[in-house]
Amino acid sequence: MTIESPARPSHGFGRRLTLALTLLASIAVVQGGAALWAIGQVERHLLRGRVAADIKQGFTDLRSDKQQLRTWLAQQQFGAGAGSTPRDALLERMGIVLADLKGLAAQAVRLDDSPAARQRQAERAEALRVLEGSLAQLGRGLASLNPVPPGTDPAGAWRLANDLFDRAEGRDLRLLLAESIEREDTALREKRADTDAALALLSRSWIGSTAALVLVALVLAAYFTRALRGPLRGLAEGAAALRRGDLSHRIPAGGTDEFADVGRSMNAMAAELAEHRRMETEARSALEEQVAVRTAELRAALDAQSDAEARRRQLFADISHELRTPTTAIRGEAQVALRGADKPIEDYRGSLRRIEDASRHLSLAIDDLLTMARSDIDALSLRRVPLDLVAILDDLLSSGEAIARAGGVSLDHAPWPAVLPVIGDADRLRQLLLAVLDNAVRYSRPGQAVRLEAVRVDGEVPRVEIRIRDEGIGIAAEDLPRVFDRSHRAPNAISHRADGSGLGLPIARVLARGHGGEITLASVAGRGTTATVTLPLAVEGTTVSA
Repeated sequence: MTIESPARPSHGFGRRLTLALTLLASIAVVQGGAALWAIGQVERHLLRGRVAADIKQGFTDLRSDKQQLRTWLAQQQFGAGAGSTPRDALLERMGIVLADLKGLAAQAVRLDDSPAARQRQAERAEALRVLEGSLAQLGRGLASLNPVPPGTDPAGAWRLANDLFDRAEGRDLRLLLAESIEREDTALREKRADTDAALALLSRSWIGSTAALVLVALVLAAYFTRALRGPLRGLAEGAAALRRGDLSHRIPAGGTDEFADVGRSMNAMAAELAEHRRMETEARSALEEQVAVRTAELRAALDAQSDAEARRRQLFADISHELRTPTTAIRGEAQVALRGADKPIEDYRGSLRRIEDASRHLSLAIDDLLTMARSDIDALSLRRVPLDLVAILDDLLSSGEAIARAGGVSLDHAPWPAVLPVIGDADRLRQLLLAVLDNAVRYSRPGQAVRLEAVRVDGEVPRVEIRIRDEGIGIAAEDLPRVFDRSHRAPNAISHRADGSGLGLPIARVLARGHGGEITLASVAGRGTTATVTLPLAVEGTTVSA
């Protein structure tokens, strides 16, 4: 095997280290820039909050000074000796506050130009305009007021004075000041929330960038540690594997440095040794495969013999079950014909016809059993032709009465539709329904009743449901999932009837599915069972035979 010559390294550790340090420096620069931006945002929000607080305080001072003027007016009106100096001082201070508020409002606009801030500034400017006009009006009004002469109505004089304080341009100044203070209080809360959010963002940004810087530093440290330790460890492990005889071990050699060249050389040597070992192993494996093939052939022959023996035993069990139902029907018809006095010839003819039908069913059962002996129950043949299921139900009722009388059980039925066209094998359908009916009679107690129903169900796929209800021993809930398993019999069924092989329902299901239908059971232990056979109806216009 040819070993390739080492390639000149194209990437050294120095270049990788330079790239790593550049990356760390870039992260630090980004971290510093982000921190400066976040600090600027915090300062901007703090300044907005301070301006909002000053504006709120200005409106509060206006309301306080106005209240003090109102007190001065009360003293002056009612002769308490109030001079003009306090009045002039309060008016001057209110003018200064209004001027300050105008400046603060302009600063607020420069700091925040959002739609909400512009709306708030418009309302603030309107309030300041009204207040400024009311202040001038108040100054003129207070200068013209004199003490109330004796005998004048004090309430009327006081109302006139109050109008100077509370009304301007048709607006309630008390409400205007309250709304302005509430508006500025809301703005102050918003600015404080913005400041808190900016501080939280600054904290998260600083923590995140610091964590990123630390993480990148750790990753780079781990990378450079492995960059030297990994190749040396790989070469050492490869040498140890060759010493142990592990020729499948390969040294990672995907790089372009000297470590990769040494690794490729050792891998080539191990590959040549492994090829010689593989040829030896293949020769040994070929011999083992030949032995395995002969062993499999012998095992298959043994399994075939075991299957044949199992089918033989199953055949005897199937014979005991499948021959019981038609022979019971024949015996019942014969007993009815022989019982009592002489009967009309037609009664005997009817009994003989039913015996003939039962004999034909017996012949079919024997053919089925031979088929099952050769392969499996699913190989049962069907001759599907258009037919009327009502005729089969009538025959089932006649044959079922003999079986029911033999078991001491009464049999009745609900009126069924006039025509039920299906595509199927008449003999197989009789066998299917008779097997289900026989099962209902066998697991009923003397004196109980079995009822037949046939119901047409229209829908996307029209179908007929044949229901056979009994009042017998029923089936326990834990046994229902296994009633269609071959040879399975529930404990209460065995205690009720020791005979039986558990084949009736499995065969009935195969016959139902062979006709595109299904059979289901619903039962409550001790209260009876309802077997429902569902078959698809033929399309309209199909000519059926009776």
